[in-house]
Amino acid sequence: MSNRLISGSTVALVTPFKENGSVDYEALRRLVQFHREARTDIVLPCGTTGESPTLSDAEQAEIIRTVRDEAGSSMMVAAGAGANSTAHAVELARNAEKAGAQAILSVAPYYNKPSQEGFYQHFRHVAEAVSVPIIVYNVPGRTASNVSAETILRLAHDCDNVLAVKEASTNMEQIMTLIDERPERFSVMTGEDGLMLPFMALGGDGVISVAANQVPKAVKALIEATKTGDLNEARKLNNKYRKLFRLNFIDSNPVPVKYALSLMGMVEEVYRLPLVPMSDADKATMKAELKKLGLI
Repeated sequence: MSNRLISGSTVALVTPFKENGSVDYEALRRLVQFHREARTDIVLPCGTTGESPTLSDAEQAEIIRTVRDEAGSSMMVAAGAGANSTAHAVELARNAEKAGAQAILSVAPYYNKPSQEGFYQHFRHVAEAVSVPIIVYNVPGRTASNVSAETILRLAHDCDNVLAVKEASTNMEQIMTLIDERPERFSVMTGEDGLMLPFMALGGDGVISVAANQVPKAVKALIEATKTGDLNEARKLNNKYRKLFRLNFIDSNPVPVKYALSLMGMVEEVYRLPLVPMSDADKATMKAELKKLGLI
């Protein structure tokens, strides 16, 4: 029987903003309530989908506090707290833990393009700075560098609180290596909604999902169906929502999902520069799919 702490359906939560650009904490609380009702397993603010690069350190801490307060004991609260400066990543991780985060999602350093030893030392410093679990976030499409399976497994064996990876590389060979060679306590989570079905069939533990912002019950049901071996149900769900999974990346994340949530009456369609609204044509495509799915 698995004793992994991090698994199931995790929502990579958007950060709602008001028209003046400030964080909309009332809307944030409503989003957390939405996920409590949907029985989402883990809620994760301040990641890529939460526009973390545009949040101040103080805003990140207050967002985490708000989410933790609203979630109560119903959901685990993980939080994005990464940076390409190791010293800053350590500071953000400590701040997140103080604000109530029960796990930290730490992104691989971007732009610097460190060696594998550099990645190892970066994550080890972050892990040693806090007592909560660390989720290594490998997303080469945004960071321009891949954290190898060997480096991730080394961290998993050497650091007691490195307990998961959010693997968003789409490299199935790397994913299979991680699943096959990990310690028993270590979770392998996908960061790609479109790969949930094959990922879970290979033995993955869950998803850190963008689409869970819109359809949390469906994402959780897809994960649960694969865990129980009901692949027919998993395929049905995957086929139904596959286009939505793709449309959430028709423009830079989280632009499409925030537009969708604005149509669903959950947030204002407000982004922080350099993100801007997507084209009218892309909006029409997203709107048509939401109508087809009965979401608006």
